[in-house]
Amino acid sequence: MEEAARGAAMEFARGIGEFWQRRLEARLLGAYVIGSLAHGGFSSRYSDIDMGVVAEGGLSADDLAAMRAAAAALSPPHAGKLSLFWSDRAFSTGRFPPLDRVDYVDHAQPLVERERVLPPRPTRDDIRVYLRGQPFEGWRDGSQKFSVAETLPPGDHKPYVRCLLYPARLMLSWATGGMASNDDAVAFLRTEAPAGLHVDLIERALRCRQAAADPDFLFPERTKLPDQVAACARVVEGLP
Repeated sequence: MEEAARGAAMEFARGIGEFWQRRLEARLLGAYVIGSLAHGGFSSRYSDIDMGVVAEGGLSADDLAAMRAAAAALSPPHAGKLSLFWSDRAFSTGRFPPLDRVDYVDHAQPLVERERVLPPRPTRDDIRVYLRGQPFEGWRDGSQKFSVAETLPPGDHKPYVRCLLYPARLMLSWATGGMASNDDAVAFLRTEAPAGLHVDLIERALRCRQAAADPDFLFPERTKLPDQVAACARVVEGLP
């Protein structure tokens, strides 16, 4: 089932690649899939469709609006999952954070490519500075919200599972400066988890994701989220 879902997502991504080829013509340097479509673990329920576009001069607001319209016409369900990272030849503009640049350098699969343009690979220190900022703060705030929530509406299923899994991805990227699948990140934790982290909870969240199941059975575990944040903070913020 998940393999068929991945095939459908790839077909949608190829359609978006063709859109960029028509719209940008010679300005398009390349359009790629990154994220779980490229490095494994795609989930029909829990994954985004991550794509990267590199173009001469970058993209305009009109380009992005046209892409959204084209995506909605191609497949409304997939359009809602589309997450675009983009930049110009020099990677000096657009939306391409350091960790996603690493993913692009290491894992990008071309859909359309006229010229492969690679940014300087962010160092592990670059990745750590980035992770210490908005990614950690956003996860901490989300964890606080979920830890005191009284219900888990369907619209929160995806962000809740991501919140439970994030310590694995955070710790792998912090240690290696790279990005990998959720499966590989959880495997990394089995030998590299910081003290106080509830690895068993993260493993259960991974099984939920793999099965594309409802996470309601994990909702009582939300009270452990402050422990998860504290364990990761001791690493990320250098706390004792």
